[in-house]
Amino acid sequence: MNASAGDAERPRKPQQRKQVLLRLDPLVYEALARWAGDELRSANAQIEFLLRRALGEAGRLPRGAGPMRPRGRPAKDDSQGPGASPE
Repeated sequence: MNASAGDAERPRKPQQRKQVLLRLDPLVYEALARWAGDELRSANAQIEFLLRRALGEAGRLPRGAGPMRPRGRPAKDDSQGPGASPE
């Protein structure tokens, strides 16, 4: 039995998000940032959105990939889930 076969069945621990340095043509970045603003996303979130869409269309998005974070700023308190009203 292959060691990686057993690993695939174990639940994954939440991982920290990877940080990458990305070098872009300034005009490409400006266009991306405008597009991101039009869709109420950060440039970083827009890049992730586009990469996930491209991976999905190519059939290469890993099954275990978590969902994208929702738009907007994260809640100040993690105990407030989506739709929770502040007191």
